[in-house]
Amino acid sequence: MSETTITRAHLSEAVYQEVGLSRNESAELLESVLNEISEALADGETVKLSSFGSFSVRQKGQRIGRNPKTGEQVPILPRRVLVFRPSHVLKLRINQNRHPGDTD
Repeated sequence: MSETTITRAHLSEAVYQEVGLSRNESAELLESVLNEISEALADGETVKLSSFGSFSVRQKGQRIGRNPKTGEQVPILPRRVLVFRPSHVLKLRINQNRHPGDTD
């Protein structure tokens, strides 16, 4: 399996190639979309991208954790966490691209 990481530069270049905007306009468009998604999530909204998945923010309560090195109990403070749920379409696409012998 490939260990390539897709970056903002890769996405911006893909927009440039596919849409035909200038490189600067493509980068600005990408930043605008990412900013809109970030703002919505920061406001606690759910972001649904058809055929891709949905991002949401979930509140986690305080709990007691354990330091694995010392075994000492440590309180874990309440926090908000980002959750991604892939769409059925994305799950199918990912699993169609598996090759025999691939391991997770």
